[in-house]
Amino acid sequence: MDAVHIVVVGCGRVGSSLGIALVRAGHSVVIIDKSEPAFRRLPADWGGRAIHGMGFDRHTLDEAGAERAGALAAVTNGDNSNILCARIARETYEIPAVVARIYDPRRAEIYQRLGIPTVATVTWTIEQVQRRLFPTETITEWTDPSGQVQLIERAIPFSWCGRRLQQIEGETGAQVVAVTRAGIARVGAGELVGQEGDVLHLAVNALSRERVGEAFHEAHEEARVARS
Repeated sequence: MDAVHIVVVGCGRVGSSLGIALVRAGHSVVIIDKSEPAFRRLPADWGGRAIHGMGFDRHTLDEAGAERAGALAAVTNGDNSNILCARIARETYEIPAVVARIYDPRRAEIYQRLGIPTVATVTWTIEQVQRRLFPTETITEWTDPSGQVQLIERAIPFSWCGRRLQQIEGETGAQVVAVTRAGIARVGAGELVGQEGDVLHLAVNALSRERVGEAFHEAHEEARVARS
């Protein structure tokens, strides 16, 4: 990845950790925060710049080098501030890669459809918990802004172990984008044969998602009957 100039708005736990990671990756980073004490989260030898100010203020953004930035992340603890920062970055400075952290999942969905990439903190946390509480349920990992395509996660049914994963694509219309096996992910199904414990990451539309649900339900029922 080529080094780019990145502006991070917010120096809380997320912003400071992000800034540290980006500098380690070789990028030029400026963090903006309205609270000077927030910069104490940054190590003394941190290689980026810290600017005290508001992330949606034009003077502050100019000082941060927004006009030459390749990316901006708005990760303060305020939804309104993050969205405003993201809109200014996109519309005024024409920064190509912009993302806003949003706590309200309803707002996140709206802004996502308006073309402002968001990370919905609450939704992400809920989905992570659900993955562990209900490993046999369908979990949505990603939805495109139009809502037409989704990336979902499903644990492979026991009765499907030993079958080629390409058969799933043929029967459901879903595409196996990646497989996580023993904690290690690999892209595509290829000639892989399903193993117990596999987690499948599937790209689906509305119809194929329905077919995946039906196929997995039947497979789990077959396994349940076999065990009884």
